[in-house]
Amino acid sequence: MECYQKSGDTDPINPNTMNEKPKEWVFSDPRLKELRQDYAAYTEEDAKVWKILFERQMPNLLHTASKAYLEGMKTVKFTSDRIANFEELNEILRKTTGWQVQVVPGLIDDDLFFGLLSNKRFPSSTWLRKMEQLDYLEEPDMFHDAFAHLPLLTNQPYVDFLEKLSILALKHIQNPWAIQLLSRIYWFTIEFGLIRENGQLRVYGAGILSSAGETSYSLTEEPKHYPYEVRHIMNTAYWKDHFQDKYWVIENYEQLFASLPEIEIVLEELMQMENKN
Repeated sequence: MECYQKSGDTDPINPNTMNEKPKEWVFSDPRLKELRQDYAAYTEEDAKVWKILFERQMPNLLHTASKAYLEGMKTVKFTSDRIANFEELNEILRKTTGWQVQVVPGLIDDDLFFGLLSNKRFPSSTWLRKMEQLDYLEEPDMFHDAFAHLPLLTNQPYVDFLEKLSILALKHIQNPWAIQLLSRIYWFTIEFGLIRENGQLRVYGAGILSSAGETSYSLTEEPKHYPYEVRHIMNTAYWKDHFQDKYWVIENYEQLFASLPEIEIVLEELMQMENKN
C-alpha cells in the first residue's frame, strides 16, 4: 500500500526559494485544507470494518511484529472495539515524541507530504474502506495509517529518522530523480522494513503490518533478506501492485537515524551520475 504522497508530483514553486521558506510554510499552503476527524460520523459499517481488520491482523502480529510496534500499540491504546480517535491519540503523542496526526483527504503532493513530516505531523485520512474492500484497496485508508503507522510514532529514533529524511527530501523537492531515490528509502524502511530482534526477523514496515498475507510472506525464505544498506536500497526499484521480492533488515531503529549522513552522500553521488548521463 502507498504512503500519502503522489509519487512523482511536485509543487510548481521556485526551487530557489524552497529552502528560504519558514519551516511552517506547509500549514498556510492553500492546498492543505483544515480538516478534522468527525468521529460522530462513523457508521456501523465503519465500526465493523475496523473491528474485522483489527481482529484479523492483530493476532498475527503478536509473534511477528517489532517489539517497538507492539509497545506502541499499547501506548496509543488502540482496540478492536473502537475506531482510533485522533484527538485522544494526539494527546498521547504530544506527551511521548511530540508528533501529531494531520488529517488529509487522501493522497497529497510530495512537498506537502514531506512538509508535514518535517513538522512532526503524520498525514492520515479518516475514511475507512467498505466491507467489499476488506482484502484489497488501491488507496490507503485510515486503517492502514492508524493501525500500521501510528503506533510507531511513539518510538523516538523512528520519528527522528522520519523527520530528518523528510527535511532532506524538501531540500531536493524540485528534482524528481532525487525524490524517487529517497522514496526508495522510505518504501523499504517505513513501509516495508524488517528488523532483527533477539535473532529473529520481525516486521515494522506499515505496508506489511496492515497486510496479513505479506506479514507471513515477508518472514519466509521465499523473498530475499538483505542487511540494511543505503546504496543497495537506493539502486533498487520497488513494486506497488504485489508483494516485494526483497526486504532490508535493520538491527535497531537507531541504525536508521545514523544512516542519514550516508543517505545524503549517496543521493548526491547518484544525482551527479544522472546529470552526466
